Amino acid sequence: MVELSPRERAILTFEREWWKHAEAKDSAARARLGLAREDYYRALNALIDHPGALAHDPLLVRRLRRQRLARQRQRQAERLGRLSDPAGG
Repeated sequence: MVELSPRERAILTFEREWWKHAEAKDSAARARLGLAREDYYRALNALIDHPGALAHDPLLVRRLRRQRLARQRQRQAERLGRLSDPAGG
């Protein structure tokens, strides 16, 4: 099994516990991880596909994968809706 780096573990821990912090998630990610919003979500999105992430925190990773899939399906449905809209939506 591939191990996670300390930074990868920190990202997963932050994602699991960010709501406990008083500040907004974006501000907390910058303060605790030194990552801008876009960089944080890019890293998190790549990380949830990492086999070590699933082994480290299976509940969190599965939930994040489900959420990502739901967002992808929603965007796809919206695109298909616009394409089929005769008025051009």
